Amino acid sequence: MTVRIEKAGKVWTVIHSRPEAKNAMDPASAEALEKAFLAFGEDSDAAVAVLWGEGGAFCAGFDLKYAAQGTGIDPTSYPADAQPPLPRAPMGPTRLVLDKPVIAAIAGPAVAGGFEIALWCDLRVMEESAYFGVYCRRWGVPLIDGGTVRLPRIVGRGRALDLVLTGRKVEAEEALRINLCEQVVPDGQSRQRAEALAHEIARFPQACMRADRRSVYQQEGQSLREAMRYEWENGVPALAAEGRAGAARFASGKGRGGNFSDI
Repeated sequence: MTVRIEKAGKVWTVIHSRPEAKNAMDPASAEALEKAFLAFGEDSDAAVAVLWGEGGAFCAGFDLKYAAQGTGIDPTSYPADAQPPLPRAPMGPTRLVLDKPVIAAIAGPAVAGGFEIALWCDLRVMEESAYFGVYCRRWGVPLIDGGTVRLPRIVGRGRALDLVLTGRKVEAEEALRINLCEQVVPDGQSRQRAEALAHEIARFPQACMRADRRSVYQQEGQSLREAMRYEWENGVPALAAEGRAGAARFASGKGRGGNFSDI
């Protein structure tokens, strides 16, 4: 089995393990990875997931041995009138819309389709020697797992076009500078740091956190007025479910001075 799940309380670590291929994605792994994240989304006890590639590589993209055979990439699999759930993407979970955060723990290459999976995640923790790149540029394989959509939304159109058109290597320091990742850590520590971050997020009241996360994504492409209306309508149920109780805990003395250790 190339995909397995390790659980620690409310945090799931989804592990992709094809180290002999630098965790390049094959069709069976793509299916298993999508199923793992569907299970994460449906499990009421799960709050945050970490995606990690075992063996020193996050993901070297779609395994081109399968692409050369025409396996795993079906150009007719995404009908124009498709409604969720959409057909599985070549890289696995990149068409899923989850209501819970996923953190990418990135070592080594996260290139081509592997870059697209990292962009699908909410946050990215990179090791110092890790790198991104649209390496599929040199082989005539397009970005079809959300890369041309998510990349400009994260870094802006100009920087996205630079990376998409040139296919150049983006090392961790530059990735941090242009907002492609949120943290850079020493080599060998991406999983540990991503899991620690996941546990911090999992401590918070989840209905409120998920409502705010939804609004951040939903505002893209909306007018200011539409986005503000959605933020209000989306947030009020969470306020009723958790916000009043949280305010009462603060009023009783918890969390004073910005202390998050006892919430």
